[in-house]
Amino acid sequence: MSGSSRIVAVLGPTNTGKTHYAIERMLGHRTGVIGLPLRLLAREIYDKIVAIRGPSVVALVTGEERIVPPRTQYWVCTVEAMPEGMGADFVAIDEIQLCADPERGHVFTDRLLRARGTNETLFLGSDTMRGAIAALVPEAQFVRRERMSKLVYSGSKKISRMPARSAIVGFSVENVYAIAELLRRQKGGAAVVMGALSPRTRNAQVDLYQNGEVDYLVATDAIGMGLNLDVNHVAFSSLTKFDGRRMRPLAPNELAQIAGRAGRGMSDGTFGVTGEAPPLDEGVAQAIMDSRFTPMKKLNWRNAALRFGSIDALIDSLEVSPNDEHLVKARPADDLNALKSLAQVTEVVARASDGQSVRLLWDVCRIPDFRGISHAEHASLLEVIYGHLHERGSIPDDFMARQIRRIDRTDGDIDALSKRLAYIRTWTYVAQRNGWLRDESHWREETRTVEDRLSDALHDRLTQRFVDRRTSVLLRRLKQKEALLAEVNDKGEVTVEGEFVGRLEGFRFIPDKAAQGTEAKALKSASLQALAPQFHLRADRFYNAPDTEIDFTDQGGLMWGEYAVGKLVAGAEPLKPMVEVFVDEAAGPDVEQKVQRRLQHFIDRKVAALFEPLLNLQRDEELSGLAKGFAFRMVEALGVLPRAQVAQEVKDLDQDARGALRKHGIRFGQFTIFMPLLLKPAPTRLRLVLWALSSGLQEFPEAPPPGLVTVPVAKDAPQGYDTMCGYRDAGERSIRIDMLERLADMLRSEDSRGGFEAKPDMLSITGMTLDQFADLMQGLGYKAERGEREKVKPAPVEQPEAEAAGQPTAEEILAPEAATDEVATPAEAPAEATASTEAAAEAPVADPAPDEPEVEVFYTFTWGRQRQQNRGPRREQGQGKGKPRGKPQDGRGKPHGKKGGKPQGAKSFSSRPPKKEKAIDPDNPFAAALMGLKDGN
Repeated sequence: MSGSSRIVAVLGPTNTGKTHYAIERMLGHRTGVIGLPLRLLAREIYDKIVAIRGPSVVALVTGEERIVPPRTQYWVCTVEAMPEGMGADFVAIDEIQLCADPERGHVFTDRLLRARGTNETLFLGSDTMRGAIAALVPEAQFVRRERMSKLVYSGSKKISRMPARSAIVGFSVENVYAIAELLRRQKGGAAVVMGALSPRTRNAQVDLYQNGEVDYLVATDAIGMGLNLDVNHVAFSSLTKFDGRRMRPLAPNELAQIAGRAGRGMSDGTFGVTGEAPPLDEGVAQAIMDSRFTPMKKLNWRNAALRFGSIDALIDSLEVSPNDEHLVKARPADDLNALKSLAQVTEVVARASDGQSVRLLWDVCRIPDFRGISHAEHASLLEVIYGHLHERGSIPDDFMARQIRRIDRTDGDIDALSKRLAYIRTWTYVAQRNGWLRDESHWREETRTVEDRLSDALHDRLTQRFVDRRTSVLLRRLKQKEALLAEVNDKGEVTVEGEFVGRLEGFRFIPDKAAQGTEAKALKSASLQALAPQFHLRADRFYNAPDTEIDFTDQGGLMWGEYAVGKLVAGAEPLKPMVEVFVDEAAGPDVEQKVQRRLQHFIDRKVAALFEPLLNLQRDEELSGLAKGFAFRMVEALGVLPRAQVAQEVKDLDQDARGALRKHGIRFGQFTIFMPLLLKPAPTRLRLVLWALSSGLQEFPEAPPPGLVTVPVAKDAPQGYDTMCGYRDAGERSIRIDMLERLADMLRSEDSRGGFEAKPDMLSITGMTLDQFADLMQGLGYKAERGEREKVKPAPVEQPEAEAAGQPTAEEILAPEAATDEVATPAEAPAEATASTEAAAEAPVADPAPDEPEVEVFYTFTWGRQRQQNRGPRREQGQGKGKPRGKPQDGRGKPHGKKGGKPQGAKSFSSRPPKKEKAIDPDNPFAAALMGLKDGN
């Protein structure tokens, strides 16, 4: 290792992109080796690198597979099969926390201590390894990577309620098969993934799941080692496993390694338990979610400096104890147990008489026990293989042919095929050893062919047993593009092969809820295939439909009759919303574009019709200067603008600018500047939707019922909601802004200094009782003092029934308001006054005694500075601190009561000649009011 070699430990939980990072780093070097924990994962990474660099420079070396091109630059291996002494620029070891594994840990520890790249070395794994690596490899640097998505514990779920895209984990073949069978009956089917499967079978099963033919995966803990699957939820059917010697509970970090397969990439995932597994302890579940585990303090170790002088010397060297406190002697592995067994065989001892023979014996003992029949059976097979190699220098062809011929059968059930696959893996491993066979290429091809054949047969058996047959047939016919008998009636009901499968709502297919799992997906695929012509027919009919058949909802949905066909989304401007359509992908881009265009035309015309005055204001090129800027504010506010927000802008507008704006229907009220035509129910409803879109609200508030002068204040409504509705909050109720302006006109004639009482007309236009009116006035900034007095009965006067009842008539409520311009808001008036009204008789009183006078309740209103929850009128410029209360303030537009009059302060002078007054346009709807103001001056 060169002095400039860089050693980095990239540590963190699952789904942090560690392996992907290692691949990128390796491909940045001229040569590299990466060691992986599983043959299945090694194959996956090999395929990924081949796709980037091509097969001519990438090698795959595992115990049972060896692909080594002549110009190999990058080696993808299992950790046990990593070549030594190559001097590669880059070396990486994945899942380095397996140093603590009781069976294979010593191999990973050896790579941690001895495997190095000349330029860079990476160790990838859990953060629990930080302390051990720091102690054993002091020069190592550490990089912490965080999980890219959240992992949440969801508790216990029955298999019948397991969500789609779930992986259920078992720790024995019997458990895996039982769960898969249950899923077939309840959910339509499941794919099966186990470490004992060949890569070909495993990939076929994974494709079954990844392609959506089944929504469930049943697996052993093999999925915990970096296999990338589209899994949303991981459920443990057991929390214990057999580790080769005993049943033991899984450690939290082992559970986390498996649970972390949920939620790959940026997608969040969940994990939980099912079946007979008890719920996880709260502390364990939280540790998994937070990736907090007990650090690993002891790593399994076995001596790598072997002595091959004799069998006993080899055994002694293998049993040397470590001399580091962070290392612990590994328990005897299968290869050491096999060596000890063969050391008891006289013939073997006789053959292993020199270093070369002992080394050969050790190589034979390292053949894995794939069959798992018994230790004695495995030792007997190894004895035979060693005898052939030592005596003949290679294994005879006829011996290999007999072994393979017995295995090369595809009949039988799943168990029989699984056993044959385990047997062929032994001979696949033998064929991969250099020099053990005369014709290595032939036997490697022969064993690979048999393994593939058995793998395909096993995949078929697994699919037949654990996937619903009817669904499999339907999927196969769909893949082969066979025509299916499907019909759609005039109600949108869809049938396939005579079976009801769902209905067509708008341009979306809604599957039958009775169909579940894989069956539902297959039926949906068949239905969408049959619906292709129907989608085009519907799109043509929809495109030519009149606007009266289309409408928008208060939540921004777009409806065609009773079905939703799209929704509104925010555009670049509030008055230019965009459209998002609800069209099944199977309908095709032509249908989607046609629906998109029709809906966009609809909403554009709707905005143009309901907001015509505002659009005309926006397009008026004659506006300039302050008038143009104010017009922009009005368009931005969708035609309703609280005066307090633009007090200074209004003050800066001259009469010409105001006249130009009034031509577009803008009314300058005391409280609100608005366009009366936009207060109608239809524009108000659309304005609320456009405002909610531009404000990014998640839930759109609805418009108040039309025709009401006052409505209760919406307590939880977003800020600005009352204005967009055309109302102003005052006390416990909101009053319509045009009625508020009429009320303000009445209040200007009252003496707000001494006090006044509500007139019948005030109660009439608001439609309120006296108590309600008092609350309204307080919300507008007035003080309301309640009192009682003897009631004076008025002389009887004949009058219309509606007027006698004190109720507002339709003419009063709907009468057009006079233009209100240069008047000030009540907030600008400090005056205080009193008055009375006969409408106070509406308050409830007790029946008087015959000889006692009748008592009535009345309120006296005076202007008050105190604001209630910021609902009262705002103080504008010119009302600074320190000015005495009870006196009118200077400045244009300030309200004055009867006793107020004009202020006697300093006058304003100008050196400019007086400006010639512009003649009042007789067609202006506010001409009469303007003439009155002029005459008043």
